[in-house]
Amino acid sequence: MAKYRKKPVVIEAIRWLGKGDNNRVMNWLAQQKANVDGWIFHDTDITIPTLEDGADRRAKHVASPGDWIIRGVAGEFYPCKPDIFDATYEAV
Repeated sequence: MAKYRKKPVVIEAIRWLGKGDNNRVMNWLAQQKANVDGWIFHDTDITIPTLEDGADRRAKHVASPGDWIIRGVAGEFYPCKPDIFDATYEAV
């Protein structure tokens, strides 16, 4: 099986701290000009539609407190667990 290395790309991300942090995340999303149709903000999680959810944008991805919300290279948004984020990304 062939092996591949992830290309070095710079992403933008924000860490969601949970209850009480929704306004900070929503302000960041507004600055990113994000389409937040289908996003559902709760005190315990955020439901985020992603490119993988298809044309109906029925969100299957959920951010929990402490998760990162990443803006990808195509302008898409998706949640990422802290351990995966730390293993994959570093501050620039």
